[in-house]
Amino acid sequence: MKQFESIDVELLRKYDRPGPRYTSYPTAPVFTPAFGPKEYRDEILRTNSAEDSSDLSLYFHFPFCDTLCYFCGCTMLVTHSRDRIREYNSYLKQEIDMVAPMVSKRRKVSQLHWGGGTPSYLDPDEILDVGTYIRERFSFADDIEAGVEIDPRGLTFEHVKALRESGFNRISMGVQDFNPKVQEAVNRIQPESITRDAVNWSRKLGFKSINLDLIYGLPHQTLSSFKKTVDTIIDISPDRIAVFNYAHVPWLKPHQKLIHQEQLPSPDLKLQIFKMTIEKLIDAGYWNIGMDHFSKRTDEMAVAQKNRTLYRNFQGYSTKAGCDLYGFGMSAIGHFSETYQQNKKTLLEYYNTLNANSLPTNLGYRMSADDQIRKTAITRLMCDMELEKAGIEKQFGITFDDYFADALKKLEAFVPDGLVTLTEEKIVVNGLGRLIIRNIAMCFDAYLEKMMKERPIFSRTV
Repeated sequence: MKQFESIDVELLRKYDRPGPRYTSYPTAPVFTPAFGPKEYRDEILRTNSAEDSSDLSLYFHFPFCDTLCYFCGCTMLVTHSRDRIREYNSYLKQEIDMVAPMVSKRRKVSQLHWGGGTPSYLDPDEILDVGTYIRERFSFADDIEAGVEIDPRGLTFEHVKALRESGFNRISMGVQDFNPKVQEAVNRIQPESITRDAVNWSRKLGFKSINLDLIYGLPHQTLSSFKKTVDTIIDISPDRIAVFNYAHVPWLKPHQKLIHQEQLPSPDLKLQIFKMTIEKLIDAGYWNIGMDHFSKRTDEMAVAQKNRTLYRNFQGYSTKAGCDLYGFGMSAIGHFSETYQQNKKTLLEYYNTLNANSLPTNLGYRMSADDQIRKTAITRLMCDMELEKAGIEKQFGITFDDYFADALKKLEAFVPDGLVTLTEEKIVVNGLGRLIIRNIAMCFDAYLEKMMKERPIFSRTV
């Protein structure tokens, strides 16, 4: 059975607007310097003294890359100095040594993620060194979900082997577009052959899941050229595929000025490319998890969604719910049950704070009771594609229709287009509503209206 009978481009255009991705709620713009190192330390100690402490999720940020991809929206730095990379790793270990002694050994790490930047820019010995250092200081669950982001450019079999030996079982790599003209325009030359090598090495070494990222809306993309890329991706047959909308925000990411705006596909062509991509992936047997994420129906992510155990955090969709997330490294973000915390955003600040023997927390936020209720509603909607009112009422002691009267009124706008069904018992996301789930979740966001009055800081939803 097809997941979508047809893709209505006009309907997608109607809902194409800036909006959060809701890897957190509240979103990062509400974080404040009033929550700093002391508050973070107190929260670590508090959560580790609790008898019912949850499992752990560890995120490590490796900011360095060999070259600058002009479309990049990540917190990254270009360097060719191996000494600079080793220096960063030493500071990362210093932060680990500050935090790990406060974390109870009875708590198991059930999720691990390395992001960047480019974690695979570390050489194999450095990967093994940092990986071993982490494993010696935390207790790891046998069924851990351990994912790492890699760049096929400059990658060797030894890199992938070192990552596997460090305990990683999931791997994700950017492709963006196989078209050489597009690659040249965004300064990312990545022949198909090296992507296939990276995938084949990952399979040979027993990685459980392989994800490939695509981006639509890049310079020189056409319907026919991107179709070739999608066909190639389907032939490679990764377990998961992410299809991201290029967000051209040069006022936030000045290096994007290197992309010539007149070379970008028109808004109409961009939607046509998106429509073609969805149709081809669905026809090939992939399941839309939500927004821009697809997986094979046998993949753990699709199974988790079916079982309603899917979760969402700063690493995106996850099969591990309820973990306290610790973020390590420059700009890394963590999340406990009641708080968010983000590290210093520049290398100098990050190093200086650690040299002063202080946790490198830059910003944070303590959630209110209302935040908790809305976060749960948004998370369940984005993961389950429906929201049962009784579950929210029982968990928080509220009357759903009264508490969310404003949200329900906003949701009514989606009903005539067949994107949402509202009943006495639940809210159900239908058909193409999965692709604009961000828009639907925005109805529950108490901060959005104020933020949207300022200059747009979010990518577009389609």
